[in-house]
Amino acid sequence: MNDSAASAVPPDPARILVIDDDLTVGEVVAGYLARAGHHVDRATDGDQGLALARSHRPDLLVLDLMLPGIDGLEILRRLRATADGADLPVVMLTAKGDEADRILGLELGADDYVTKPFSPRELVLRVQSVLRRSRSAAPTTPPPGLLASGDITLDPQARRARRRGNELTLTLREFDLLAFLLRHPGTVFPRQELMQRVWGWDFGDLSTVTVHVRRLREKIEDDPAAPTLISTVWGVGYRYDPATGTRAADPMPGDLAAGTPAAGTPAADEKGGPA
Repeated sequence: MNDSAASAVPPDPARILVIDDDLTVGEVVAGYLARAGHHVDRATDGDQGLALARSHRPDLLVLDLMLPGIDGLEILRRLRATADGADLPVVMLTAKGDEADRILGLELGADDYVTKPFSPRELVLRVQSVLRRSRSAAPTTPPPGLLASGDITLDPQARRARRRGNELTLTLREFDLLAFLLRHPGTVFPRQELMQRVWGWDFGDLSTVTVHVRRLREKIEDDPAAPTLISTVWGVGYRYDPATGTRAADPMPGDLAAGTPAAGTPAADEKGGPA
């Protein structure tokens, strides 16, 4: 690993749990995150890490996939199956050649990944990008109102989404992706543009977008194998096709407050399509 000190101390430090059995990697990662202003806890095996994640819920988890005892994928699977862990931001650490495990981790709900060997500064930047997204529910401007499309209703302020009245369990990235698509119905977005505008990244593996689209389809489509809401436009990207049009929803009595829906600017089409 290389690179020098990470970015400036954040205004709102986070508690981060690092689970990695490599003592050197764990020490370096923890050191860079601490110098970036965060509070860091460490675990060196899966059992200890899962126990810490459950007993002292962190703001974000940095999770190595190859661990003694319970491996990282199983930790992620177990956390995502609980109410407290369903929306816990997770950044995976993976070996460069472990593409299958990396894709499975994204399918289980990881928010981002960094491949070894990696730059500690890049990891810190990835962590802080995910943290910014996870904290975006605290508005500094008047809150946006509900977004509704067909039987889907989404509240950006409360970060809650429902379909046919039932709460949807969405990860951080799935929620952001759905909110973005609801604000831009009928517009085709290449994967690169979705990565830039939803993830906030100018670089990265575009399969990340593909996996999150597939996971989102599994939660909002009647038949994910034949999607009607999120369509693939071959050679270009993805388009959200609302059943009855996207609108600002009326408030639900005694529940979510409505305001003014945020508007987005349609993007220009680009070449390059989904995997």
